[in-house]
Amino acid sequence: MTGRLLIFGLGYSGRAIAAAARLAGFGVRGTSRHPADDEVPFNQAEAAIAAATHIVTTIAPDADGDPVLARYARAIRAAPDLRWCGYLSSTVVYGNRDGGWVDEDTPPAPTQNRGTRRVEAERGWRGLPLPDPAAPGRDQQAASRMPIRIDIFRLAGIYGPGRSAFDDLLAGRARRMVKPGHQFGRIHRDDIARAVVTAMTQDRPSGPRILNLADDHPSENAAVVAEAAALLGIAPPPEIAFADALPAMSPMARSFWEENRKVASRKTQDSLGLRWLYPSYREGLRAILAKECASCASGQGG
Repeated sequence: MTGRLLIFGLGYSGRAIAAAARLAGFGVRGTSRHPADDEVPFNQAEAAIAAATHIVTTIAPDADGDPVLARYARAIRAAPDLRWCGYLSSTVVYGNRDGGWVDEDTPPAPTQNRGTRRVEAERGWRGLPLPDPAAPGRDQQAASRMPIRIDIFRLAGIYGPGRSAFDDLLAGRARRMVKPGHQFGRIHRDDIARAVVTAMTQDRPSGPRILNLADDHPSENAAVVAEAAALLGIAPPPEIAFADALPAMSPMARSFWEENRKVASRKTQDSLGLRWLYPSYREGLRAILAKECASCASGQGG
């Protein structure tokens, strides 16, 4: 066995990471709201932390901060075999750049509350290798063997099977929003899993590292919806001007459209020694459609 991975948050990305890690030879456990086999309740994770060699968290911070660190920071520091931690953050930390490019060396400059919360959570995870002067006994012993490797993954818009423009089109909720110049990056679920497993198996010096998980071709929303409709052989929904849609937008949607940046990830790909399986939405959508059609043909899909 390569190691023992604990995943906080077995949601969409977490389950893909779990599958990829098992293929790489890891024993995997994870937390879930409704635990099944090999899963643990979030509030009962002490034993799983103590046994872990690797930990990754997909859980977003809330108004009270990062829930994993709030409950388990000391237990994580004390884990005797721990070698690596990964935190799935978001490119929202870069804030609005008026369409300009950012990369892994660009300082965060969040322009909304959820970006600020992400920066604070990143700071907490990056600080894990530092000794805790208030920690008694075993924690001080653990601090003496720190630091460990810490990877902060900043994710662009996540998509993949069951979560793509196809689903919105087939459900009749897709909108072809037009805001010229507003391009944003995406990252396929499988590229997330591949990057995380690659990062945690690398032999590199201890300490924190920033990794951007964003595809190579930021694109406008309208282009993605039109491409998905063409692949399905249906007419795309009518174009909607951003200004016309703005009054009815939810606060979350409004916050997304108010920021405009393009995220580069070539340094990340070089650091990991890989290239994305899906460098743009075009390859990603085709792969999703092929997989979902295969599932339907075999009777596994609806």
